[in-house]
Amino acid sequence: PLNIVYEDDDLVVVDKPAGLVVHPAAGHAKGTLVNALIAHCGDSLSGIGGVKRPGIVHRLDKDTSGLMVVAKTDAAHRALSKQFASKIESGLERGYLAFVWGTPSRPRGTIDAPLDRHPQSRDKRAVREGGRQAVTHWQIVEQFAGPDGKPIASLLKCTLETGRTHQIRVHLAHIGHPILGDATYGG
Repeated sequence: PLNIVYEDDDLVVVDKPAGLVVHPAAGHAKGTLVNALIAHCGDSLSGIGGVKRPGIVHRLDKDTSGLMVVAKTDAAHRALSKQFASKIESGLERGYLAFVWGTPSRPRGTIDAPLDRHPQSRDKRAVREGGRQAVTHWQIVEQFAGPDGKPIASLLKCTLETGRTHQIRVHLAHIGHPILGDATYGG
């Protein structure tokens, strides 16, 4: 069942749980967020994006939880897509919280490192020269110490200027603070 946070005639905001795939793809034809949205909204979802992505203007990785905005009309889809594309002009901010291993050496920072496909694994991304620009801002929210008093993990607030596949996961691993429990980039 969908956990709907807000809904009107133009859009619906859902709280996507971790483990839920957003749109149908190879190996995930059923049981996706899109399937649930179609069951809830019927034909009222925006047709932009086609059968597999109706109403979807942004996505979250399967193992990421969080709020997603979904367009119910084509006009809302175009407007939301424009806002997501020009985040600075529109004032749109995408914020994420991430538990990471260790503690960065300073309270906040920016990772400006291009992302591209991993050279050995098509399913992964990597920081690579010549890749697409990717910018992640982070800030320490809280630090967690082990029994010896040394920091072992931190909660970071991350905001994005760009929205690349696996961006936060790759960027945080790149600076030596991978997300806890991330089997792909966590090492």
